[in-house]
Amino acid sequence: MAVLPAYILIVLGAVARRCGLLRNHHDEPVMHVVFHVMYPCFILDKILGSEAMRDGAVLGWSFGVGFCELCVGLCVGLLFGSLLRLEKGNGLRTFAFSVGIQNFGFTALPIVQALYGAAAVSVLMVHNLGVELSIWTIGVMLMSNDKKIPWKKLINGPAISVVLGLMLVGLRWDVYIQGPIRESMKMLGTGTFPVALIITGAVMLDMVKVERPTLKIALGGTVLRLFIIPMIILAGAKYLPISTELRQVLIVQSAMPAAMSPLLIAKIYGGRPGIAAQIIVFTTVVSLLTLPWIISFGSKWVFGN
Repeated sequence: MAVLPAYILIVLGAVARRCGLLRNHHDEPVMHVVFHVMYPCFILDKILGSEAMRDGAVLGWSFGVGFCELCVGLCVGLLFGSLLRLEKGNGLRTFAFSVGIQNFGFTALPIVQALYGAAAVSVLMVHNLGVELSIWTIGVMLMSNDKKIPWKKLINGPAISVVLGLMLVGLRWDVYIQGPIRESMKMLGTGTFPVALIITGAVMLDMVKVERPTLKIALGGTVLRLFIIPMIILAGAKYLPISTELRQVLIVQSAMPAAMSPLLIAKIYGGRPGIAAQIIVFTTVVSLLTLPWIISFGSKWVFGN
């Protein structure tokens, strides 16, 4: 039941787009406010006061695992993409990138919060910083076939808020951020995910029209993203020497559909956006059925209960 609200909001966004209540030109300014104002407030509110964030080992593992997830996913995507007879210049790199990284942000966060609480959310913030770094370094180099890294993309509201929050927690200055300032931060943060998920649903409806789906891409991408790669992530959650909170984060991450980032990067760096769109749409739809099962199975296997 914890996963349903997120998907209901995605469907609501698609309906709003279909009915003309949410138009294309609304997406960018709304998401600009969400990404640069509301989301950073949410991140700070969850990191400040978190005891888990005072543990260097937790921070190191969370960041490192987040970074390595894309590396592992890309290798799996390239291997299986080759078996599907995809080639460089004909969709192989876009396919690998799209199946290689899960939706680590707006869909995952409310589920982590509902299932495991604030401590796991704060760990997820650091994990996501590692994911962002891997996307804008390894992901971009793969997609563009270039060694130049757009470092400026890493200087954004969420990344700055994670670093700032960790500094305040490390110096123990976070105890002084209370009262009206903290309450305002919490209020802004609370609206992040309903708004972002509604926009996500609207954008996904637009994606359906981008390119006619093919069985090879849709089925292959779904099997990799929602069945094969989850088992690799769950194995890491069970056998790596990591904190309970990070294990909880990885259980949810293993169940996530494909992220939106590959679509954007494919557009910017000469990939195949249509392939990314197919994988995003199909994995999101199918994950409505698989996500509860993967989380349930993962929790029992990883924690043995």
